Amino acid sequence: MPDKKGATMLEDLPGEIMDMILIRLPSKDVGRCRVVNTSWRSATSTPKFMLEHHRRQPLVPIVDAHGRAVSHVVFGDVGGGTSSQELWPLVREGNLSFTLKGSCDGFLIIYHHTQPSFFICNPVTRKYVILPQPQGQFNFVIGFYRHHPTGEYRVLWFSLSHDSSKSSVYVLTVGSDKPRRIIVKIPTVSSPSVENRLMNEVHFSSGFSPPVHHRGSLHWWLSGSSDITGGCADTIVFDTEAESFRWMRSPGQHCPNSMLFDMKGTLAFWAGSTPASFSTMDVWVMQDYEAQIWAFKYRIELSTVEASRQLYLTSYKKKKRTPIDSMVQSFNDMAVLNERELLVRFNGKHVLHCDVDGKFLGLVKIGKNQHCMRLAHYRLQESILPIPSHEMHQG
Repeated sequence: MPDKKGATMLEDLPGEIMDMILIRLPSKDVGRCRVVNTSWRSATSTPKFMLEHHRRQPLVPIVDAHGRAVSHVVFGDVGGGTSSQELWPLVREGNLSFTLKGSCDGFLIIYHHTQPSFFICNPVTRKYVILPQPQGQFNFVIGFYRHHPTGEYRVLWFSLSHDSSKSSVYVLTVGSDKPRRIIVKIPTVSSPSVENRLMNEVHFSSGFSPPVHHRGSLHWWLSGSSDITGGCADTIVFDTEAESFRWMRSPGQHCPNSMLFDMKGTLAFWAGSTPASFSTMDVWVMQDYEAQIWAFKYRIELSTVEASRQLYLTSYKKKKRTPIDSMVQSFNDMAVLNERELLVRFNGKHVLHCDVDGKFLGLVKIGKNQHCMRLAHYRLQESILPIPSHEMHQG
C-alpha cells in the first residue's frame, strides 16, 4: 500500500516482484539486503535463489595485482561510449603470502605460504574452509571441479613422497575429511616410472596454467611430454567420472608461449606461430572432440595491434609521446573474454584489451595507476552459495 505521501513501500510489493528485483542485484548488494530484514534474508537464502543468482553472473578473468593496493580493475572499449567493466583482482598482502590454485563456480582454492595450508574460500561471502590433505607427503592441487553426477565439488591432489621418488594422486570431496587415493593408469605408457614422470609434468603444468574443464574432463597441455612419449601426444585428460587418464593431441607446435583454454564452451588452444615466436598468436578450436580434429580460428599479429594502438593515440589525441615500456613488444599471455575480445599481457608490464582482428581497445587499469600485473589464468563467476562444509571461518 502507498504511504501518506503516495509512495509505494518495497514491503508492499508482491513476493514475485521482489524476487525479480533481488535476483538481479550484484552479489555484494544481495549481502547488504540480507541484513535489512528477515524476509529478504529468507528470500535470498534458498538454494533455488542462490543457484539462479549464480547462473546470472558473468564469468570474468582474474588478474593478479602482485601485492599492490587495488581499488578496482576495469577495461572497456575506447572512444565507444561504453561503460567500463570490472575484472576480479587477486590482491595479496605480499608477493609470497598466498597463491591461487583453483577456481570453480565462485569458489577459490588458495595456498597460504606463511602457515602452509590449502583452503577453499568464497571471496563474495568472505567465508573459507581449510582443506584436509593427504598425510606425510608434499601435496599440490592440480585440479578443482564440480562432479556433475553428484553435484559435489572435488579437489585433485598430486602428492610426492618425502624423497620425491614416488608420486600418488588423490581425490578429495569438499566437505569430507579424508582424500582417497586413485590408481593412475595411462594407456600406451609402458611403465610406472614413465607414469610418474608424466604426473610430474601435470603438476608442473598446473603451476603455470590450470587445466581446462570440458565435457566432464580436465585437460592439461604438457610442454615436456613429447620427450617422454616420443611426440605421440602432448595433452593429458582426466575423466572426472571414470577417474581415469588418457591422451589427446593438440594442434600447435611446442613453444614456450602456449596454453589450452575454454572459448565459450569449446576447447581451444593458442600458441606462437613458430616455436620461438612471441610476435604472433595463433588460435585453434576443437572442431570434433571425439576425432580430435582441430580447426584454425585466427592469427593475431603483434605489428597489427601496435599499429592500431598508435592510431588510437593519434585519433583520440592522447599523449604525443608514449613511453617505450608501454609499447606492444611481445605476446606473453592471453585470456579470452568472448569469441571476439581478448586480454593480452605484453612487455612484462601491461595487459591490453583487443579484438581478434588486432584492433586495440584499451589498456586494463588497476585503480588510478597502471603497474605490473599478470593474468591469473583463472576465471570467477560470483556466487553467494555456501561452501559445502560445517567448519567455515570468516576472513
